[in-house]
Amino acid sequence: MRVLILGGDGYLGWPTAMMLAAKGDDVFAVDNYLRRTIARQTSSEALVDNPNLEDRARIFEERTGHHVEVRIGDVTDMRFLERVVRDVQPEAVIHYAEQPSAPYSMRGFDEARLTLQNNLNATFNLIWAVLQHVPECHIVKLGTMGEYGTPDIDIEEGWIEIEHKGRRDRFLFPRQAGSLYHTTKILDTDLLWFYVRTFGLRVTDLMQGPVYGISTAEADLDEALLPNFHYDDIFGTVVNRFLVQAVAGVPLTVYGKGGQTRGYLNLRDTMQCIDLAVRHPPAAGELRIMNQFTETFSVNELARRVQDAGRALGLEVKVQSLPNPRKEPEEHYYNPAHSALLDLGLQPTYMTEAVLCSMLEMVMRYRDRIAVDRILPRVTWRA
Repeated sequence: MRVLILGGDGYLGWPTAMMLAAKGDDVFAVDNYLRRTIARQTSSEALVDNPNLEDRARIFEERTGHHVEVRIGDVTDMRFLERVVRDVQPEAVIHYAEQPSAPYSMRGFDEARLTLQNNLNATFNLIWAVLQHVPECHIVKLGTMGEYGTPDIDIEEGWIEIEHKGRRDRFLFPRQAGSLYHTTKILDTDLLWFYVRTFGLRVTDLMQGPVYGISTAEADLDEALLPNFHYDDIFGTVVNRFLVQAVAGVPLTVYGKGGQTRGYLNLRDTMQCIDLAVRHPPAAGELRIMNQFTETFSVNELARRVQDAGRALGLEVKVQSLPNPRKEPEEHYYNPAHSALLDLGLQPTYMTEAVLCSMLEMVMRYRDRIAVDRILPRVTWRA
């Protein structure tokens, strides 16, 4: 297949590019280094120094013989994106090209405006580029489980049947985001649904939970191919942050009561999910929504698991409760469905002690690169 990856330099984008190229697809990766830029601006650089996208692609080809074609440019520039889509004629587009951090979006007006404009313009431009040049193309959009919030009912996979005053209909599941970033993801879904039902686009929206991990089959070939592993309070997901804290001897930072529960998945499983979605496109005129996670944990449970794995490696891992910088329920009901990807063939990588220990051992190789002043919360949800 010809696959276009928007945000191909990201934590998920680069491993996806390698994975699909290794499977024999013609892969085109686009990025403008926005995430690298704002990470530098906020002193939130990744644990490992990653080569730029063109150098990564060159090293990957030298090591494997597989080619990733790189385009450097901004997908919020419609003329640039239109040229790429017209020239590549992709059969699938994987859309990662968004500002990915909830804390960054809540940092202040400038960060909120950048998040809103970048994320919505990127999605809007992609829709129109596909409509004009490859209307049969399959758009695979990375959403987030954070769109749903934490309702006091079971969360379905994107859609819900409602009976009201004797009549029934099917609607997008009610969503209530906890940050501006997550709100832009809701607006993405609404945009896509409008154009799907109006013009017959085919779209998969993957509602992904927080991802953890640093290892994939291709990334393990060379340090230069590792993903952008962030561990700071702005771009680092909670598990990755806890792993680095355990190695650095910094108490694991549990926000508030620690009862916040979410669905998590290993980076390797994200690769599986993307591949399954690309290989099994929906029908034209269908917005297919799949909840992308494998296990649910509270923050307290995550802390205990990382603590136990650390002790198995001789690390003294402590846990510290901090006032919650976010505005969120700290104890709540959480029961989301997630059968669609399993039905397509997802083989989960569960968060066992062995899996956590292997990640801790990898982080320990880069212990001297950890900057502990990036770990404690620097952003609050207060105006």
